[in-house]
Amino acid sequence: MGMQKELKILLLSSVFLNLAAGLFGPLYAIFVQEIGGNLTVAGFAYSIYAITTGVLIFFISKWEDRFQHEGKLIALGRFLAVIGFVGYLFVNKPTDLYILQLVFALSGAITYPAVTSFYSKHLDKGKFASEWGIWGSAVWIVIGIAAIIGGHLANNYGFNLIFMIMAGLSFISFLVSLVLLKKEYDLGKAHEKVLKDHLRAIKNSRKK
Repeated sequence: MGMQKELKILLLSSVFLNLAAGLFGPLYAIFVQEIGGNLTVAGFAYSIYAITTGVLIFFISKWEDRFQHEGKLIALGRFLAVIGFVGYLFVNKPTDLYILQLVFALSGAITYPAVTSFYSKHLDKGKFASEWGIWGSAVWIVIGIAAIIGGHLANNYGFNLIFMIMAGLSFISFLVSLVLLKKEYDLGKAHEKVLKDHLRAIKNSRKK
């Protein structure tokens, strides 16, 4: 793949996050029943997540246009996802799940605009479709593989093991995202140095 290094790092972070989420995805309704809920509760909980995410994305994305620090936002969103996955270990009733869905909604709303903006900025000219295709292909394949693994683990070892693995994978995703944060910091320092050198040159030329 001739992708820029920044895209490979972001894609790797996303792969780990989707691997974590994919372990649980097909088992979601079963888990809801285990905590005393039913299919109505499962639908309502997912609705909380989806609608809240949609509303927050609308407002947060406008703010992110001005903030212009995608690396920080991606890392923050990934960290909130870690909190969310760890939170599954403490869900005992539907109300707990509703609250947890709000955490995931905030994580997704912060991450989605930042990820799409960052990824779009680093696409290679003439490869927009294929490089977005690599993203989509990797994510869906990982989710499919995770579903098989998650079903096997839940059937043989229960949900708590899955939640611990999910938390671990999401934490790796967060750590990988910190590499982007460092690159963003290094780039900012480089731009700052160029600006200072430019201002110094202007100042010196005026003295002459």
